Amino acid sequence: MSTAGHFTEHPQMPLPGSDARWYAVQTRSRHERVVAAQLRERDVSTFLPMITQIRRWSDRRKLVEFPLFSGYVFVHAAVSPQIRRIVLFSRGVAGFVAMQGEPLPIPDEQIDNVRKILTKNIACASHPFLKVGQRVRIRGGSLEGLEGILVAHNGDRKLVISVHAVERAFSIRLEGYAVEVL
Repeated sequence: MSTAGHFTEHPQMPLPGSDARWYAVQTRSRHERVVAAQLRERDVSTFLPMITQIRRWSDRRKLVEFPLFSGYVFVHAAVSPQIRRIVLFSRGVAGFVAMQGEPLPIPDEQIDNVRKILTKNIACASHPFLKVGQRVRIRGGSLEGLEGILVAHNGDRKLVISVHAVERAFSIRLEGYAVEVL
């Protein structure tokens, strides 16, 4: 079971119009918070989407925070040799998500979709990444225009929102929302 999520990010975002783009940084297992904190200390803008889940033990239940995309922290920067050094030499970093040795930029729209869901405190959960499926857009309501892949599981309709560079996704229930095929 999951509850609404939130995110942490560096308060000083690069100015619009700069060459800054979003990039995914892969971390060692369970090092997402450490990496994000180190990068923020070095004035690198970060985004670490978090969700809260109820964990059950034999004697109690507790709300526990987890990264929405385990093993990844997002950075917003113009990738220069200096930024690469700062990121790659931070404790717990495995490297940039890259293609042919170059960090792979993530479209702003995908990061904005994650933020929109978390900002509105909509319950979400990690979901297996889907490469095939029907793309849909929500029509009306507070999530107007949000796009993703429509899936059905045990009679529930869900919208899966993907971040392609890290091959991760999360889903929200579509109960009460109308969707249109793209």
